Amino acid sequence: MYASHHHRSDLVRIATGAMTERGLEPEFSDRVRQQLAAITGPGHEAGPEIQDLTGLLWCSIDNDDSLDLDQLTVCEPLADGAVRMLVAIADVDVLVKKGSPIDDHAHMNTTSVYTSARIFPMLPERLSTDLTSLNAGEDRLALVTGMVFNADGALASSSVSRALVRNKAKLTYDAVAAWLEGEGELPAAAAAVPGMAAQLRTQDALAQQLRVRRHTEGALEFETFQPRAVFEGDKVVDIRQQAHNRARQLIEELMIATNGCNARFLAAQGRASLRRVVRSPERWLRIAGVAKNYGESLPAEPDAQALAAFLARRRKADPLRFPDLSLVIVKLMGSGEYVVETPGSTPIGHFGLAVRNYTHATAPNRRFPDLVTSRLMKAALTGKPPPYPDVELGKLALHCSQQEDAAQKVERQMRKSEAALVLESRLGQHFDAIVTGNAAKGVWVRIFSPHAEGKLVEGVAGLEVGEKIRVKLVATNVERGFIDFVRVD
Repeated sequence: MYASHHHRSDLVRIATGAMTERGLEPEFSDRVRQQLAAITGPGHEAGPEIQDLTGLLWCSIDNDDSLDLDQLTVCEPLADGAVRMLVAIADVDVLVKKGSPIDDHAHMNTTSVYTSARIFPMLPERLSTDLTSLNAGEDRLALVTGMVFNADGALASSSVSRALVRNKAKLTYDAVAAWLEGEGELPAAAAAVPGMAAQLRTQDALAQQLRVRRHTEGALEFETFQPRAVFEGDKVVDIRQQAHNRARQLIEELMIATNGCNARFLAAQGRASLRRVVRSPERWLRIAGVAKNYGESLPAEPDAQALAAFLARRRKADPLRFPDLSLVIVKLMGSGEYVVETPGSTPIGHFGLAVRNYTHATAPNRRFPDLVTSRLMKAALTGKPPPYPDVELGKLALHCSQQEDAAQKVERQMRKSEAALVLESRLGQHFDAIVTGNAAKGVWVRIFSPHAEGKLVEGVAGLEVGEKIRVKLVATNVERGFIDFVRVD
C-alpha cells in the first residue's frame, strides 16, 4: 500500500478554483454577510390569503445529509379511490427580496454546487438549512400546490395557495425506501407520528401510479454513473454510487407533478413563465444509429415511447453496461435548458420526462429559477404585475442555463479528482474493468470497486466498447482528476 498524499482540504481548494474558473462565486460577500446579520428569524407574514396548515401530517424526505429542506408532502384519501395531494415549497422570497445582496449572489451562481468535500450553497446556510428550510417542528411560510388525482392516477384538478406549515417528520430516502420495500423498520421519526405510516403508503402508491403513467407516455429511464466520495473526517475512505429507490421515486414523481401544475397555473393566469425544457433531440438519427448497433430500429422522427422501450429492453438484457449506454444517449439528447414561455405559445415540453408543461419550482433554497418562479406565482396570486418583465426573464433563462452548465462541469471535474484521491493509495493494484469509450483521444475504462473511470494508456489494441478486461492502476493526478490504467490480461 502507498500512503495517500492528498486530503479533503486539497479537494476544497481544487473545487474553489474550479468554481472561480467557470465564473461562479465560491464565497459570500461582505454585503451578503451584513444583510444576513440583520435577519432575526424566519419570515413572518399574516393575512387572509395565508392558510394555517400547521396541523396536517406534513413530512420531508431527502438525502441523509440534506439540511436544506425545500419541500413537504401530505395527502388525504378521498371517495372512489381518489387522493388529494398537497406539496408545500419553502417561501424563500419572504426573507430574500429581489435585488438584495443575498439575491444578487443567488442570481450570480443560480444553483448550489455539490462536491463531496464541500457544498457551495446558493443561499447562506443560516437561511438554506434553517430560516428558509422546512425544518422539523418549525412553523414556516410556504407555497402549497394542491392536486386531486383520480383512482387511475389522472390529475383531476389543481390549485396554488400560500400557507403556514410545520414539518412533523424529517425522513430520509434510504430509510423510507427500506421500509416501503419491506427490508427495514418504519423510521423512528415517522413511527412517532400517528397516521404517518398510512400517509407514506398512500403517497408511495400514488407516486408509483404516476410513474407508470409517465412511462406509458414515453418517459426515459436512465442510469447515470455519478459516484460520490465518502469521508471519515478528513480522509476519503470510499466512493459510492447512489441507489435509485422507491422513496426517491416518490419525491421525484410528486415534484414533476407539482412543477407541471405550477407551469399551467402561470399560463392560466396569462403570465409568462420560466420553463425547464429538453427539446426533441436534433441528434435523433445518431440515437437511432446507437440502437442499430444493438440490432434495433427506431422511427425516423424523435419518438420518446420508442426510445423508452429500447432503453428498458437494454437495461434488462445487460444491466452491467446500461450506465454507459445511458450516458451516450443523454449526451446525444442534449442538456436541459431554461426558456421563457409566454401565454398562448406552444410549450416545447421536456422530452426526457414526457411532459408538456414543466417549470422548476420545487427547490428555491438551492436553485434560482425556482425562486424566480415562486415570485412569479406570488405576484399572480395577488394580481400584482410580474416582478420580472419578459425581456428580463429571457436574459435570466439564458444566464441560468449557462451557470447550471458551469456548475455541472465543476461537479463532474470534482468527481474525477475525488476518484483519483481514493485511488492514489492503490497504485499497482489490479481491477476488473469494462471498456466505456474508444475514440481518437483514447480508450476509457470503468472499474467497479471502487466506482471510478480512467484512461487506458497501454494495451489498447483491438478493444471494443463493452468488453470486460483486467487492468492495473499505474498513475493518478488528483489536481487534474486523471487516472491511468494499463491492461494486464
